[in-house]
Amino acid sequence: MKGFHALAIWQKLQLFYQGILGNGDKRTDSWPLVYSPVPISSILLCYLLIIWLGPKLMKNRQPVNLKPILIVYNFAMVCLSAYMFYEFTASSWLAKYSLLCQPVDYSDSPQATRMARVCWWFYFSKVIELSDTIFFILRKKNSQLTFLHVYHHTTMIFNWWAGVKYVAGGQSFLIGLINSLVHVVMYLYYGLAAFGPSMTKYLWWKRYLTSLQLLQFFIVTIHTTYNLFADCDFPDSMNMAVFAYSLSLIALFSNFYYKSYLTKTKTKET
Repeated sequence: MKGFHALAIWQKLQLFYQGILGNGDKRTDSWPLVYSPVPISSILLCYLLIIWLGPKLMKNRQPVNLKPILIVYNFAMVCLSAYMFYEFTASSWLAKYSLLCQPVDYSDSPQATRMARVCWWFYFSKVIELSDTIFFILRKKNSQLTFLHVYHHTTMIFNWWAGVKYVAGGQSFLIGLINSLVHVVMYLYYGLAAFGPSMTKYLWWKRYLTSLQLLQFFIVTIHTTYNLFADCDFPDSMNMAVFAYSLSLIALFSNFYYKSYLTKTKTKET
C-alpha cells in the first residue's frame, strides 16, 4: 500500500514537472537556461555552495587583488544595463505599451520578439551578477555576504526564469526597465569605487543610491497593486508573486538603510 502511494505521488510530481516544461512561452523555450528549471537550479546550488565553502577556503589566505578585473566588470555591467534600459524603453515605446495594463504579446512579430529578447538578457544579467558575491569572497569582504545580498541575488534569478519562461513581455517590462536604469547608477558607483581610496571623496552619494533602489520597489509595488484590481489580461499569479517579492525587498532594504545611515547619524550626534 505504501509503495502504491509513493508511486502515485511520483506520478503526480512527473505530471507537475511536465506542466512546468510544457506550459511556457514557445518563443523562449529554446533559449539558454529557459526550458527547464534544472540548469538554473544547478547554477544556484553551486552558488550557495561557493558562499558556504568560499570563506572557509579563503580564511588563511590573503585577499586577492581584483582591482583591474573589478573596474572592467563594473563598467561592462554599466554598458549592459544601459543597453537593456534602451531596449526595454524602445521596445515598449514602439509597441505602444500601456503603463496601466499590458498583456503579453506571444506572437512572433519583430516587436514582440524584441521585447522577449531583452527580457532574456535581463534574466541572464542576473546570472552574471552572481559574480558580485564571488568577488566579495575572493577579496575577503565577508561582511558583504548578508542575507539581503544572497536573498536578492538568488530570488531575482528564479523570478526572472519564470518571467522569461511564461510572460516574456507585458507588464513585466516595467520591472526590467526601472531595474536596468538603477543598475546603471549602481555599477557606475561600484566601478568608481574599484579605483580605490582616491575616489572616496566623489562617492558621497551612496545613501542616495540606496534611496533610488527603494524607490524602484515602491513604484513596482504600486504598479502591481493596481494590476491586481484592474481588469487586465496578465496572470494574477505573477502579479501576486511580484507584489509579495517587492514588499520583502522594501522591508529588507529599509532595514539596511536604517542601519547603514540613520543609526550611524544618531551615533555621530550623541
